[in-house]
Amino acid sequence: MSNVCDVTGAKPSFGNAVSHSHRRTRRRWNPNVQRRRFRLADGRTIRLNVSTTGLKIIDRDGIDAVAARLRARGVRL
Repeated sequence: MSNVCDVTGAKPSFGNAVSHSHRRTRRRWNPNVQRRRFRLADGRTIRLNVSTTGLKIIDRDGIDAVAARLRARGVRL
């Protein structure tokens, strides 16, 4: 599964893991992306990869408004 949120565009960020002796090794922080199913007002069902921040945005604005923004960006639903 992709680690990119369809709503916010959040992707993994990269940095260093620093040990007690200050040795640095590369690591990555993955966003909490989940595959969710949503029902639109016209009765259609869409599936999105959504981060937890994206879920809060959908709760706040509604799935129809978020779907309209995605369509305006050129995402095919």
